[in-house]
Amino acid sequence: MPEETDTRRDELLHWLRFGAGIAVDELTTASADASFRRYFRVHSAGQRYIAMDAPPALEDSEPFVRIAAWLAEIGLNSPRVLAQDLKCGYLLLTDLGDRQFLHTLNSAPQRAGDLYRDAMSALDTLQDKGVSYQQRLPVFNSSLLGDEMALFRDWLCATHLQLSFTADDEDRWNDTCHFLIESALAQPRVFVHRDYHSRNLMHCEQGNPGMLDFQDAVNGPLTYDLVSLLKDCYVRRPAAEVEQHAISFYGLVRERLPTAFDEVAFMRAFELMGVQRHLKAAGIFARLNHRDQKAAYLADIPLTLSYITEVAGRYAELGFLHELVRDRCLPALQVAA
Repeated sequence: MPEETDTRRDELLHWLRFGAGIAVDELTTASADASFRRYFRVHSAGQRYIAMDAPPALEDSEPFVRIAAWLAEIGLNSPRVLAQDLKCGYLLLTDLGDRQFLHTLNSAPQRAGDLYRDAMSALDTLQDKGVSYQQRLPVFNSSLLGDEMALFRDWLCATHLQLSFTADDEDRWNDTCHFLIESALAQPRVFVHRDYHSRNLMHCEQGNPGMLDFQDAVNGPLTYDLVSLLKDCYVRRPAAEVEQHAISFYGLVRERLPTAFDEVAFMRAFELMGVQRHLKAAGIFARLNHRDQKAAYLADIPLTLSYITEVAGRYAELGFLHELVRDRCLPALQVAA
């Protein structure tokens, strides 16, 4: 382990004892995510907490603290901030346990229906009660949507797969992005968690689910979180089940939507939002490998691309993307493996 990381762990332990004022019996690694943050489980006098180490030069913890307070006010189950030192990048949080949705979906698939219903109910609450905070979030605009999709072009296609684009390819790629951006911006805007999937939802006996990794929340498209949940990059559910859940969620939110945004429009927006998000995710997985030396995420790219081809094949406007992924990306990915 690099010396600097060891030093931060020692400093975190010192802060917990003398800054946060708790007696630390044991400090164990809880998890590390796709960012530069690390999480430790703190054992203290029979109680358990989570300590976050977020180097301030690399991560800004202020949005986490602010949004955690909002989620508490809304009544959702998320970590509560018990102590903080934003200058040093240390937080002491309540512990939501160590059982991710992903674990339960894989080990007890018969519980999937209950898990997804709970997650959609919480998402409905976030969008309904979160309207009070929505305007204080960054706007998920065309620039941000485009930047997300550029991750696919730059990191998966160019860096990882070494694919080159002709001038015509570039034009068709830009047309594809414009089509997907227009669809996203046409949706009603809500409080968007922005990473609402099985690794960031904790299976809790009370107040299920526990929400993690919400610091990048935005004021954005209605279906963004729903497609993150139902077309998860880490676990696949049957297509008929995904459609059923999506329609069920539409029933939850329908009364808050414009009349013109009917079930057909909702499902179309849901599908196209998925393509935009999966382009982003595939690019991030490649970037995590090449920039951050986190190669394990490469294993999640094939599933992510399969979601894209399934939808892109049904839309003429996505013809270039369908051909690109099917005929160039997937074969090149097999060679690169």
